[in-house]
Amino acid sequence: MWALRPGTLDCTTAAAKHTLRLLARRILALRAESKALEIEINQLTAATAPNLLNTFGIGPNSAATLLATVGDNPQRLHSEAAFAALCGASPVPASSGKTHRHRLNRGGDRQANAALHRVVVVRLRWHQPTRDYMARRLAEGKTKPEIIRCLKRYLAREIYTILCQPTNNPADLTHTT
Repeated sequence: MWALRPGTLDCTTAAAKHTLRLLARRILALRAESKALEIEINQLTAATAPNLLNTFGIGPNSAATLLATVGDNPQRLHSEAAFAALCGASPVPASSGKTHRHRLNRGGDRQANAALHRVVVVRLRWHQPTRDYMARRLAEGKTKPEIIRCLKRYLAREIYTILCQPTNNPADLTHTT
């Protein structure tokens, strides 16, 4: 393998080799830091919401995003509709004339909405019940964006019920009196 050993920095080629070598070291350091942070996110989300990670299509990064959206008190969300609005996945009427349709709420946490979208895309690709739902709704005349909106709303409902379940974690019981 060809090594970038610049030697003395007396020409532009040597300076370029030196710069490339520094950049390569920085890339390796950032890659190692990224792997360490990914492991930490995996551990924290597994400890905080293991049932969320067991849901089809939700990985540690999406789970961490959704947990950050909810915050440390999921009981403040009074309903699954409030959680959907918080994630920007609540339907908003967008009808005109004889057409009756809905669009997604543009408010809410955009990162949470992006996490929901990623999960829906994964489910559309690999989850057979979701694929069957897509085929059925397409046969009914719905468009793909409308179906994705419905799936995001359904997913927000599913995640809300998971997040509001009481946990059996002994650390959570230390604050009771």
